[in-house]
Amino acid sequence: MNKLAVKGNWNEVAGKLKQKFAGLTDDDLLFKEGKEEELLGRLQKKLGKTKDEIRSLIGKL
Repeated sequence: MNKLAVKGNWNEVAGKLKQKFAGLTDDDLLFKEGKEEELLGRLQKKLGKTKDEIRSLIGKL
């Protein structure tokens, strides 16, 4: 999977991620178009998961 699969509004997805992972901040979840790799890198560092695991997790929300 090359692209980040986001179902619905990113703000909604970000809220669900913050509920699931209490250590995430708004800055960690800042998403800008064209900056997908930057977002995944922040989440990867914060959650200790691979980029593919994060993509899968987000795709399931």
